[in-house]
Amino acid sequence: MEEHDGSAPEERAIQATADTELSETELNETIEQLCQSKAEEFHLIGYDHVSGADVWECVSDKYHKKGTPPLYEIVNDILSLKVTQFMNFITLNMYRGDMRNR
Repeated sequence: MEEHDGSAPEERAIQATADTELSETELNETIEQLCQSKAEEFHLIGYDHVSGADVWECVSDKYHKKGTPPLYEIVNDILSLKVTQFMNFITLNMYRGDMRNR
């Protein structure tokens, strides 16, 4: 017979997920999927030339100074990215000449 700690099944599932560490490959795939999802969101509002790589370049730009943050912060940074933030990043990099060749 299974022993329960009194928590709901959803809470146990969330805890199991939180305790599981992702391999570097799984982490990169997850981040890539999130960036692609954000790029698709931008496509829906008319920014058709945005790629997942562009989103990651924008989000990860601030990590060069502080180092890579925990996964929850990366996820939040990707999902909360606004078009205005993205366009400011692109514009500043174009003025600086930092954008990679397309």
